[in-house]
Amino acid sequence: MLDLLIDKFHDVRFLTMLLAAIAASATAYALVSPMLAADGLAKRMKAVANERERMRMRERERLNRGEKVSLRQTPKQMVRKVVEDFNLGKWLAQEEARDKLVMAGYRGHAPYVTFLFFRLVMPITFLIGAAAYVFLLARMQQPLPMKLGICLGAAWLGMQAPMLFLKNAISKRQLSIRRAFPDALDLLLICIESGMSVEAGFRRVSEEIGQQSIALAEELSLTTAELSYLQERKSAYENLAKRTGLEGIKSVCLALMQCERYGTPVGQTLRVLAQENRDMRMNEAEKKAAALPPKLTVPMIVFFLPVLFVVILGPTGIKVSEYMR
Repeated sequence: MLDLLIDKFHDVRFLTMLLAAIAASATAYALVSPMLAADGLAKRMKAVANERERMRMRERERLNRGEKVSLRQTPKQMVRKVVEDFNLGKWLAQEEARDKLVMAGYRGHAPYVTFLFFRLVMPITFLIGAAAYVFLLARMQQPLPMKLGICLGAAWLGMQAPMLFLKNAISKRQLSIRRAFPDALDLLLICIESGMSVEAGFRRVSEEIGQQSIALAEELSLTTAELSYLQERKSAYENLAKRTGLEGIKSVCLALMQCERYGTPVGQTLRVLAQENRDMRMNEAEKKAAALPPKLTVPMIVFFLPVLFVVILGPTGIKVSEYMR
C-alpha cells in the first residue's frame, strides 16, 4: 500500500489530475459559498448581548464582593487539558496574542486557550508531515542537512501559522470596519444633533450599521455597554480604539474624550471627523485605482498577449503551412 502511494505521488498525470480536481472544487466552492452563507448578524448580536450581560454581572460582582460569579467561556475539555498539562500559559503566553485575538473578534478565555493549543500542535504536525514526505514518500536524494533543514522550516511555518491566521482575520475585520465607519459617523452625528445622548446614539448606530458591517455593529454595541457599566467613560473609548486598532477610530475616540473633558460641542467635532474619514476612504479608493494599471501589466503580458497573437497570426500560419506543402 505504501509503495502504491509513493508511485502515485511520483506520477505526473495523477498529480495533475489531483491538482485540477482541487482547483475545480475550490472554484465551485467560491461560487456557491456566497449563496449558502447565512446572515451572521443575529448570531453576532446575540454574542454581544451575552458579553454585555457578563459585563453587567462583573460590575455587580465588583460592587457585591460576597458573591463569586464565573464569567469565562469554558474551552473544550481536551484543549484545556493539553494547555494545563504542558503549562502552555507560561511558555507560549503572549500579551500581544491576547490583543490580536480581541482585534480579530475572539473574546474570552476559551479562544486564548485554543490559540495556545494550536501554537503547540501545529509545529509538531508540520514537522511530522514534512519528515514523512521527505524521508518516506519522496525519498529525496538530498544530503541529510538539507532534509533536516526542510523539516525545521516546516516546523517554523507551523509555529507561525496561528499568527498568520490571526493577522488575516484582523485585516478582514479592519477592512469591514474601515469601509463602514464613515457612514456610522454620519449616523452618529444625526443622532447627536437630534438630541440623543452618546450612549443612545451608539446603540442606534449599532442597530442600523449591522447590515453593512457586523464587526462595527458588534464593537459599537460593546462600547454602549461599557459606557453604561464602567466607572470611567474614558476607559470605554480607549477599549474601542484598542479593539479595532484603526487610526480613524482612535482619533474619534480621542476627540470624544476631549469633548467630555472640556465640554466642547460633540456635533461639530463629529462633523469634522466624519468628513475626514470620508476623505480617507475616497483617497484609499483612488490609491487602489491608480495602482491597478501596473498590477494588470504582468497578467496581460503573460496571459492576454500570447492568446491575442495566436488569434491574429493563427490563420496566417495555417495558410502559410498549406502553401508550403
